[in-house]
Amino acid sequence: MTLTTSYTTPTLEDRITGALVGAAVGDALGGPVEGYSPEQIVERHGGRVHGIVGPWHGDDWRTARPIAPYHKGDGHVTDDTLMTHALIRVYERVRDHLDAYAIADHLVPDLLSRPVWIPELEAETIPLHRIFLAEKWLVARLHYGHVDPREAGGGNIVNCGAAMYMAPVGLVNAANPAAAYAEALEVAAPHQSSYGREAAGVFAAAVAAACAPGATADSVVETCLSLAKDGTRAAIEAVAEVAARHTDFESALAPLRSAIAPFDTVGPDYRAPSLGARRPSRLHAIEELPIALGMLLVGDGDFRTAVLGAVNYGRDCDSTATMAGAVAGALHGEAVVPAAWSKQIAEASRLDLHAPARALTVVTREIHTKDRTRHETHRTAFEALTR
Repeated sequence: MTLTTSYTTPTLEDRITGALVGAAVGDALGGPVEGYSPEQIVERHGGRVHGIVGPWHGDDWRTARPIAPYHKGDGHVTDDTLMTHALIRVYERVRDHLDAYAIADHLVPDLLSRPVWIPELEAETIPLHRIFLAEKWLVARLHYGHVDPREAGGGNIVNCGAAMYMAPVGLVNAANPAAAYAEALEVAAPHQSSYGREAAGVFAAAVAAACAPGATADSVVETCLSLAKDGTRAAIEAVAEVAARHTDFESALAPLRSAIAPFDTVGPDYRAPSLGARRPSRLHAIEELPIALGMLLVGDGDFRTAVLGAVNYGRDCDSTATMAGAVAGALHGEAVVPAAWSKQIAEASRLDLHAPARALTVVTREIHTKDRTRHETHRTAFEALTR
């Protein structure tokens, strides 16, 4: 199909809102089918998923394996959104660019001591009780182990755990993808290493690139390719080449999986990873970011196509759809995010999806003002040196 949707030029606040609400929508849509194949999704739901669906095991979600006791589905966001909002709270406290020490000083205490409503647990508790072991690594290494924050990510499994919540870094550096890439690598250092950390940098860059006036799906991917290194760059390039041949996600599902397979360490059975899964490498990449970018290209930036393509791809589709939703939302603003979806998800998850966007917009403007002052101070000093 040919997409003919036209868009108005969104403001900074609109792009930030579109990215964050879009990411949450992708997360909630992908959660109930996470870990399954496209074929299993069709069998379970009688076709492709085109909106909010219930838990995979219906009313038995509390005890059914392999995902019990999480209530995935019915519009509930997952840890992707919880971590994204937690990182925004760090920006609210610091009110400047972040580094690895900010994660140790602010994000870890937030995970340990600030109760929030956890939709999948249907309870208010600290985020530490919901995040998985790869994210608990932050607490173990920084709070209990007192490891240097810049080195704490080494030794963790290499996955998308850091990349999945890096959209705020891209938004704070809106229209400056190189700066977003560099800041995200620093922010992700306590959490991830190798291609997991690299993906965090490239995803932040993608969001920043999507905020640039006149940006397109193609320009976002070109920017990612200009910054990405090693296996991450090769994986995005391979996926983008295949995505260019498709205009609907249905026909793209299997070809995109084939394109990413040589770079993905998990293997064909997502729930039974290979022996070499998630180990550091310069040759490999996480699966989620390249596929998210691929679906963005398939839909030529269209939000529904990118997000639903990511959801129906299966595997780690809540994170893939989170990334696709963030980039597509940053490209076009909140208007492209179906209001019925975001309203239902906000109500089901007991979250104000707009409050984090408003807060981050204010902080982003403050940081930009500080950046301009710093740049002017440096310019004046440098000119004095070169007279």
